[in-house]
Amino acid sequence: MRGSRDVRRPATLASLAAELGVSRTTVSNAYNRPDQLSAPLRARVLEAARRLGYPGPDPVARSLRTRRAGAVGLLLTEALSYAFRDPAATGFLEGLALACERAGSGLLLVPVSPELADVTAVHQAGVDGFVVYSVREDDPHFKAVLERPVPTVVCDQPLHVEGVDRVGIDDRAAMLDLARHLTGLGHRHIGVLCMRLGTGRYDGPADDARQNGATYPVQRNRLGGLRDGFAEAGIDWAGIPVHERFAHSVDAGQAAAAELLAAHPEITAIACTSDILALGALRHAAERGLAVPEDLTITGFDGVPEGLRSGLTTVRQPVLEKGRAAGELLLERGDRNRPRTVVLPTELIVGTTSAVPRSPERWFSGW
Repeated sequence: MRGSRDVRRPATLASLAAELGVSRTTVSNAYNRPDQLSAPLRARVLEAARRLGYPGPDPVARSLRTRRAGAVGLLLTEALSYAFRDPAATGFLEGLALACERAGSGLLLVPVSPELADVTAVHQAGVDGFVVYSVREDDPHFKAVLERPVPTVVCDQPLHVEGVDRVGIDDRAAMLDLARHLTGLGHRHIGVLCMRLGTGRYDGPADDARQNGATYPVQRNRLGGLRDGFAEAGIDWAGIPVHERFAHSVDAGQAAAAELLAAHPEITAIACTSDILALGALRHAAERGLAVPEDLTITGFDGVPEGLRSGLTTVRQPVLEKGRAAGELLLERGDRNRPRTVVLPTELIVGTTSAVPRSPERWFSGW
């Protein structure tokens, strides 16, 4: 029993201040407001804290006192690994992290499944505000975010949400440029691969009703840009096959391209609404022995590094700047009451995967 009486109690802010002969405010400033202390004094406080086993101010108590959590919440309606696997998401995350670093704020990922309606993770997130990364219009998690009394910034989608800041690009105009590129080359037999258009798992042809009912505005606008561009060249959108994939992966793009070309062998170009799907289409073309772009033109959207290395014709968007701008809008909001919208520029990158259509005699040879 004697040994238990010899156990030293953990140091507290008060005991550390008494040990050093300074005020408790001085100890607190060493952690929370280092600019208020001279470098030697702060170093002395931190060294004494290490020696006495003082872990620093209780973050929970501090958040209760200041009414700030010191973190930004990133709502991501995908599995957590998506943020580190998808190149566009990774670039956005890096930009957001840079903004948080600059502001001295933490970053909390709040990943939730698009197929589940449980919003507990949103309600329990200890954050000072949310950045919402590209969710559908009727997403229940986004609705839960709007119920929280904290500022919110949306990246890409949904659109036109009252009182909410937004960062994005003009997806329709960007895809219009790409459509004009394809029709300018002479393509008239074109197929489209698109990302998911709504809730629920679906893989296959997307008819007009499904396209018009899309709850993901980004996909709706990218398809709209293609529709506008093809119409300028006299191409009836009703004759354009659109194949949708729920999963956003190279494998999904490969399977979709195989399905599309099997049903429509006359196609001379595949326009994809993301580079990831386009990389899958390139893989299928190689597997089938189709030369790109001699036999088949393939285009993407996003400008991800792997696509650019592959020479993909695509639309490059500034994903890192998207993240940085979203973070700055949230963290530098101050007392601003009116929402802001930041529209970033895009660039059409003409690579080596697009060319004039193959000659008619090559249409069915080797397919």
